[in-house]
Amino acid sequence: MKRRLFSMVVVFMIIALLALTGCSNTKSAGNDSDVTITYWQYTFPAKVTEIKSLIKKFEAENPHIKVVAQDFPYDQYNQKVSAAMHAGKGPDILNLYYGWLPQYVKQGYLQPIPQDFMSTADIEKKYIPMIQASKIDDQYYTLPIAVRSLALFWNKELFKKAGLDPDTPPKTWDELIAYAKKLTIRKDNGKLEQEGFAWDVNGQGYHAFEEVLLRQWGIEPFSEDGKEVQWNSDPAGLDAFTYWINMNKKDKIGEPNFLTDYNTAFKAGKAGMIIDGSFDIAAIKEAAKFNWGVATLPVKAEGGLEANFGSFWTNGIAKGVKGERLKAAEKFLDFLTSEETQTDWLKNVGELPASASFANDDSINNDPIYGPFVQGLQHAHATFFVDEAKERDSMSAQIDKILLNNEPIDKTFESLVKEQQQIRDDYFNNQ
Repeated sequence: MKRRLFSMVVVFMIIALLALTGCSNTKSAGNDSDVTITYWQYTFPAKVTEIKSLIKKFEAENPHIKVVAQDFPYDQYNQKVSAAMHAGKGPDILNLYYGWLPQYVKQGYLQPIPQDFMSTADIEKKYIPMIQASKIDDQYYTLPIAVRSLALFWNKELFKKAGLDPDTPPKTWDELIAYAKKLTIRKDNGKLEQEGFAWDVNGQGYHAFEEVLLRQWGIEPFSEDGKEVQWNSDPAGLDAFTYWINMNKKDKIGEPNFLTDYNTAFKAGKAGMIIDGSFDIAAIKEAAKFNWGVATLPVKAEGGLEANFGSFWTNGIAKGVKGERLKAAEKFLDFLTSEETQTDWLKNVGELPASASFANDDSINNDPIYGPFVQGLQHAHATFFVDEAKERDSMSAQIDKILLNNEPIDKTFESLVKEQQQIRDDYFNNQ
């Protein structure tokens, strides 16, 4: 009897010990564990510096989470992501252009924002309406820190030298062309020495045509469901395209590759005006050693329709991230999209806060540099790209036919619209 009683006590002690051990393991795998997550973005100096600073702050507040950030050149970024994701070695959080989202989702790189982290209704309540362009099949896969719009930068010193009022930027496109002609300087052999307006396709010119000029000429660029390209739905579409192309071809107020690109020419003091995004404010502040100003985009005629292009880079959690890494990724995403981070981001990167709560912030709205971008946001449209890279390449290649091969503007326009439509058809037919 005593031997049996002794055996029962031993078994009980072993069970109790195992139970205690089990409790200890659970605790170790939970809050007290160190978790490392990775964050990828493309190499944009102001953002890279800001993310490093934010990570330092986040890790101080969350000593058990380590964030490893990596950045890659813009033109290699999508290839890096693709190779890493297919090899199962991708990051936990990706920063991506909102126009790439349909392809990222199609390739299975991202998981939807967990509803218990932030519901669809809460996302739409938190952010300005423009970010709804990133909603796919009624789900959000990413959350932005900031948004962008376009504005006109002008060099006040070049204005003064050309006999223009340095404090009065053009209000209409006709005025812009007239001012730009006065600002443009060419050598005797015709080579450009200073451009009046940095006309471009690969920078913001593409968006300015698609979302600003077309709308101001009375064309809704795409059908409401994004399936149809409507640029040629009315002869006014060709008129807008011809007007835009002739800034280069006929008026000769700027060239796409002058001093490499449009914003390099402006920062060097060799371009009278450019259209650029708020994301370039910090770089222009640092590089442009002259007096410059920012204004809202011109309109077709005074009092006419204002239009703008809105865009944003956004952050998503990679598909397959789960458990403690998912919790850590959510915590970092929550930190990145907080109002405090958005304020910091505006100050150090120059992009505008994405939260709707900033809409009535007079310190931003009345700022002489940020103010025109905020006003632009009120009229901004974020294009629903189905394949941003293909759509941009198509536009660039067709414009080259006109500028380099002297092909007719009207026939090239029709060819361009067909190509753009085909890209959309390919996407929607393979949904």
